[in-house]
Amino acid sequence: MITVNGEGHELPPMSVASLLAQLRVPSRGVAVALNGEIVTRSTWESVVVEDGDVVEILTAAAGG
Repeated sequence: MITVNGEGHELPPMSVASLLAQLRVPSRGVAVALNGEIVTRSTWESVVVEDGDVVEILTAAAGG
């Protein structure tokens, strides 16, 4: 099970980029942490999320 923002998901291992696409998360204005470590956008295609991992997806919010 992969935990994304506190919710468990039964998903096969996949790249961060594939995970975002699977969850229909837009890739712009998003930051991703995997097991407490920031994943740089340039490595989203190569970093693999596996069973037991914890992912936090953060979106930028505009405001004043």
